[in-house]
Amino acid sequence: MSEIKEIIKGCLAGSRRDQELLYRRHSAKLYAVCLQYSGNDEEARDILQEGFIKIFENLDSYKHEGSFEGWMRRITVNTALEKFRSRHNLYRVDDIDKIQETDAESENQDYAGLEAEDLLGIIRELPPKYRIVFNLYAIEGYSHKEISKMVNISEGTSKSNLSRARVILQRRVGSYTGIKKRIANG
Repeated sequence: MSEIKEIIKGCLAGSRRDQELLYRRHSAKLYAVCLQYSGNDEEARDILQEGFIKIFENLDSYKHEGSFEGWMRRITVNTALEKFRSRHNLYRVDDIDKIQETDAESENQDYAGLEAEDLLGIIRELPPKYRIVFNLYAIEGYSHKEISKMVNISEGTSKSNLSRARVILQRRVGSYTGIKKRIANG
């Protein structure tokens, strides 16, 4: 039996040692997922805690098919979405036709020097409704149809929120790289 199966078996038997081992092995990666969907570190920790409670409560439903880490990630994302839905409404603010398209110059900006950590920070600054749709579409790979069902919005709203998120990100990344270039050039 594989090591993860042994740990899961121990968790199901109520072994605190195995529960702690599972938490220690996967909490850092799942915390990173929580940070993608939260507005701050405290909220990310809350999502992580709630996510692990659900993981432990639902371990008996894991069928040992596919990635266990992927199964835990899905629970964590769903926990983040539940928390978000309980606090926010995902209504479209801007009509997609009113969103200004970025020009070719901003599309082709040089983003060299932008660290992944910086980009994640910029994404975390997005308004919650845009951040959720952006993460589900661009990072998790869900379609607009799937997103609309997950967060209870129309496909059009999902597309609009993604478009608006991209515009905001392009502006912020452009501003950020411009500042870094000015600092580097002294």
